[in-house]
Amino acid sequence: MLADDELPPELIEPTNAPPAPARNRTLKRWLYLALGLFALLFLYMLVTAPLSKSLQPIAAPGITLLSAEGKPIARRGAVTDLPVKVEELPPHVAAAFVAIEDRRFYDHSGVDPWGIFRAAIVNLKEGAVVEGGSTITQQLAKLAFLSSDRTYARKLQEFLLAFWLEGWLSKDEILSRYLSSVYFGDNIYGLRAASNHYFSRTPEKLTVEQSAMLAGLMKAPSRLAPTVNLKGARERGDVVEQSMVDAGFLTEEEAKKLPRVKLKRGPVKDVPTGTYFADWVFPDARAFAQAGYGEQRIVTTLEDDLQRLAVNAVRSAGLGPAQVALVAMRPDGRVVAMIGGKSYKSSPFNRATQAKRQPGSAFKLFVYLAALRAGMTPGSMIEDQPLTVGDWTPKNYENRYRGLITLRDAFTVSSNVAAVRLSERVGRENVIRAARDLGITSELDNQRSLPLGTSGLSLMELVGAYASVAAGSYPVRARGLPEVEESWYDRMMSRQNRMDERTRQMMLELLWSSVNRGTGRAAALPVQSFGKTGTTQDSRDALFIGFAGDLVTGVWVGRDDNKPLGKNVTGGTVPAQIWRAFMSRAVNPRTGQVAPAPTPPEQVLIPDTGVLPTDVNVPIGDTGYDVGISVGPDEVTVSTRPSGEETVTDVDPAVPEEPEPAPGDIPTIAPPPPPPVPEDEPVEEGSEF
Repeated sequence: MLADDELPPELIEPTNAPPAPARNRTLKRWLYLALGLFALLFLYMLVTAPLSKSLQPIAAPGITLLSAEGKPIARRGAVTDLPVKVEELPPHVAAAFVAIEDRRFYDHSGVDPWGIFRAAIVNLKEGAVVEGGSTITQQLAKLAFLSSDRTYARKLQEFLLAFWLEGWLSKDEILSRYLSSVYFGDNIYGLRAASNHYFSRTPEKLTVEQSAMLAGLMKAPSRLAPTVNLKGARERGDVVEQSMVDAGFLTEEEAKKLPRVKLKRGPVKDVPTGTYFADWVFPDARAFAQAGYGEQRIVTTLEDDLQRLAVNAVRSAGLGPAQVALVAMRPDGRVVAMIGGKSYKSSPFNRATQAKRQPGSAFKLFVYLAALRAGMTPGSMIEDQPLTVGDWTPKNYENRYRGLITLRDAFTVSSNVAAVRLSERVGRENVIRAARDLGITSELDNQRSLPLGTSGLSLMELVGAYASVAAGSYPVRARGLPEVEESWYDRMMSRQNRMDERTRQMMLELLWSSVNRGTGRAAALPVQSFGKTGTTQDSRDALFIGFAGDLVTGVWVGRDDNKPLGKNVTGGTVPAQIWRAFMSRAVNPRTGQVAPAPTPPEQVLIPDTGVLPTDVNVPIGDTGYDVGISVGPDEVTVSTRPSGEETVTDVDPAVPEEPEPAPGDIPTIAPPPPPPVPEDEPVEEGSEF
């Protein structure tokens, strides 16, 4: 049997393909449709692209930060100078920029297809974007936009603007505008300002090697700024010099004879001012402003009234040589007040965000959270007796121990040995996991002193962790700018986890007890308040972190030289008083509380593993008496006594207990609360070995 291709032509069946005229009409229709769509797209770009703006002088970039109420709080303006004219510059200045940025600048019409193709080939070979295809005209076109969105629509507008600029301006005018507007690092915009800033000379007197270095900054001006990365700037300058050789602007001999570039800093005309909050938020503000093209006014989360209250509370504290930091945020992470030290002018170092100090007993939040997650309750029993773990023996302040007590009382008095027992019982890795869940990112040493707060953390981290308890979801990320709409992927990856409500209620009970019955009583407010004190060894650091209403606040007091503050300064004294002075005025007594008043659950007796209770007190109905059972090695003693005869004293576990301050030692900054209970000092890191 013959195949089709072997049959005579007259025997092959004709196909059903449409006749040629019909196919041509179909192709024409598709062609007209494509042309129509292209015309509509071009018209849209023509309307939306800022053609007229591209011919106007480009405004000097600057950012003004506003409070939540809209009042200016800080401004960072760009350092600029008069524009340059290419025809007035030495030829090698323009040659350096053309050689490295757009070698075919004088040959193309705004867009360089060959340059785009060449960059695509290079990037494909390297497996990464190492070379761009944008011309100098396109880069100038970008500066006319109020945003730097990387979208196809913006790229098409950029092409259109590039052709527009080429039609209205000469090549020298385009290059002059480009050199007068681009960013050179160090908050410097424009070639004239950069020449003065880095070399103390005008651009008309730039040498070849200086021109090459400045042209090299275009690749990554912030990273290659000579003031912070002179080696990188010099290496990039060498690349530019070789490009000038390759483009024919220099000979090999001339390039070899060029001297090494040296900086000669000129005076900065525009020195930006700031505050602790402004310094913290400005890096994010620049990103929020989308590269800062033109003047930007950005609203922050800082609230004027609360910032003023924070300043007044700190000023009234009589800190002497000690420093102070305060962070106040909403449970959703909005920072509404910040103090990074006593004087920004004297020391702009931000102790609220940059300093990492031992948190002391404030770290016990994570220890007890891990215990609650493990199934324990505030009524569970824990042994507050001397303990040895390996070759380390942690101690309570003044060697005060209370025998078998509840977790509630252990947290209230801040017992050191109880915290260590809990950490070893539930596992230090679970304590670390609890800290990570609540947003702690600093390094945590998995050593036996971990529960006593011996790893350095920032105050901002700690306040965010306590905010997670207040919010009932974690982690809470501190932010100083309004939330931006995230993509579905970002929302999925950054979504918060809801805290188990029963666990949260038990945690609130512990925090409430610490403020109202324990080491934090100096911070107690008329409304429900929750918090924890912290004091490190020898009272080098003292903290109080807590929340009430819809405000979470942390206060740290310490010395920059890490010297002791004195025995009378603990987390339950000066920091708690500053906290109360601020919060008593910041929180409206009639506002709703963070959570309903915690109702202590029925006490559950869960002895510590491997430890038998030696003394137990059980109430006898409503008689007002307790029956006490004491188990000795050879006998059992039963006795009765009035209920409540022996009250629990408060001690902060991470720091040796401290005596009550003498009257007048602590400045009064608010109506005096009940005297604070001393707290146990934490053990200094590494001292357990």
